Amino acid sequence: MNPLSIAQCLQLAHELESLSDSARLDIELLLCHILQKNRTYLFTWPDKVLSPEQAETFQLFFNRRKSGEPIAHILGQREFWSLPLSVNNSTLIPRPDTELLVELVLELFAGDVPQQKRSCLDLGTGTGAIALAIASEKPDWQLVGVDKSADAVALAEKNRSELQFANVQILQSDWFSAIPAQQFDVIVSNPPYIDPQDPHLDQGDVRFEPRSALIAGNKGLADIELIIQQAWNYLREQGWLLLEHGYDQGQAVRDIFYARGFTLVKTRRDLGGNERVSLGRKGSIS
Repeated sequence: MNPLSIAQCLQLAHELESLSDSARLDIELLLCHILQKNRTYLFTWPDKVLSPEQAETFQLFFNRRKSGEPIAHILGQREFWSLPLSVNNSTLIPRPDTELLVELVLELFAGDVPQQKRSCLDLGTGTGAIALAIASEKPDWQLVGVDKSADAVALAEKNRSELQFANVQILQSDWFSAIPAQQFDVIVSNPPYIDPQDPHLDQGDVRFEPRSALIAGNKGLADIELIIQQAWNYLREQGWLLLEHGYDQGQAVRDIFYARGFTLVKTRRDLGGNERVSLGRKGSIS
């Protein structure tokens, strides 16, 4: 193999443009991981030549990305809410739009006194991203993250342990089936919400993610309906339920909230301007 410089690696980005909207960034992330340097280093030392071992690893990673494999799976890590999370193909890859759930939870309880104790349940926790992000901001809260998948539970527990959040508990549960007999101040979830017939399932990163974490019956609304119906019994009076959903499901989700008796129902838009998270409160408006 001929010597390969950082600049030459970056020039290969054009080969990824047909499958990635961030081809240049993809290459930069691969190089940062291999060289154990930050992106500034790449720009400062473009003529730096990779060692034979580094070049071999880069070529391997590049070929995997060229085949469509997500960057997060290649590197085994994705950042969420500035937290480094281990990822694998047993769960969804945490996405920036899901940080909206965390932002909204923090907004809802912004009026709490310091050290206010609260409880939060994260349904379908996957990597643990949402629960761990909230825990990082609310050390006095008690959080429970649950997932049906044993592999996902193991991954979330690995992330919890590595980040050393003692205020988070990870459990295996099919939605509410194994939840302790308690009520929570807030329940959050990024459940499966894609219609099984959606053509986007054959495109991009989702091809490498578990279908069970992506699709739901009734045009993607089945799990959302179940959660809204059952969450009522696990929420304290004045407690909040927040759900991520598809860009075109906002009205349908609001209707389900209202039908179950939730008040102050509203929907917030994501970074792309799409309706993404709907929420409602248990109890009267007054």
